[in-house]
Amino acid sequence: MLRLGDLTIRYGTSVAVDSVDLQVATGEVVALLGPSGSGKTTLLRAIAGLERPSSGTIMWRDADMSAVPVHRRPFGMMFQDYALFPHLSVARNVAFGLEVTGADDVGEHVAESLRLVGLDGLEDRPITELSGGEQQRVAFARTLATRPELIMLDEPLGALDRELRTRLLGEMSDVFRRLGQTVIYVTHDQEEAFAVADTVAVLEDGRLIQSGSPDALWTAPKTEFVARFLGFPVVDITADGAHAETPWGALPCTLPTGRHRAALLPDAIAIGDDLAGTVVARSFVGGRWRATAQPQSGTALEVMVRNRPEIGSDIGISIDPDGWASVGQSRDDDTTEEVQA
Repeated sequence: MLRLGDLTIRYGTSVAVDSVDLQVATGEVVALLGPSGSGKTTLLRAIAGLERPSSGTIMWRDADMSAVPVHRRPFGMMFQDYALFPHLSVARNVAFGLEVTGADDVGEHVAESLRLVGLDGLEDRPITELSGGEQQRVAFARTLATRPELIMLDEPLGALDRELRTRLLGEMSDVFRRLGQTVIYVTHDQEEAFAVADTVAVLEDGRLIQSGSPDALWTAPKTEFVARFLGFPVVDITADGAHAETPWGALPCTLPTGRHRAALLPDAIAIGDDLAGTVVARSFVGGRWRATAQPQSGTALEVMVRNRPEIGSDIGISIDPDGWASVGQSRDDDTTEEVQA
């Protein structure tokens, strides 16, 4: 198990990682999710031993690793740029870490790692003759080859197109599950984080804001930042336990009586008759259409529909009363302006 205790990293007066507490269980996949500058990569580098913490602890199986050099940590790391050697073959790239550490049965480990990532048969292929997806698999195989107790991945799929990224993410997840591998996965993409991780930890300005299962974060964001980062509309509302006054008018809502800063969950928005809108945009997504509807007041809402909606057509929207999450106190008793996601 990995435990971070009050971990802080400073560069002069700038705080890159601010008092982070985090636990990663054996066999768990944890995604560090956040925008650029949130501290997720710096935190990963500290765990790897590439950054020295200013304070706090990095515990691995009850041993403090904070001052342990990189090469003595039982961890493996895969970088975004893959860091492959273009003059070496696939097999020699995968074998590199094993040869440096003087491991036994190098050929056996290389063959097994290439089999896991679906590259068996390409052992002698030059790296320069591989596609981007194949190069990603080589980098992944090299990380697996040394059998690290903890694997860390820093935006490993960021350079790939969306279709290839989705396919490789599924393959990597399958390998993690089969090996029972402990993983920390850094990404700025919430869909990627939710697809791969058992636990998602959201960071903002070096602070760990919320962590939990993908389902828990999606259905119960705790702060406005988390809700907005996940793409939810956030508004001020006045609730009475059954309905709420919102920028869109009176809508069903089961939040407790009072004023709230509230996120409207995307799954709560469907076709119905709580609210009338006009279709102003549409896009085809995974067998259904996403219609962007503009009500008479408030900002536009997105709703999924089966049939192709016509621009300018009327559309009825329903709101699930349980589809609101309180993310803080109302900002202003007199305003219901929406903060865009």
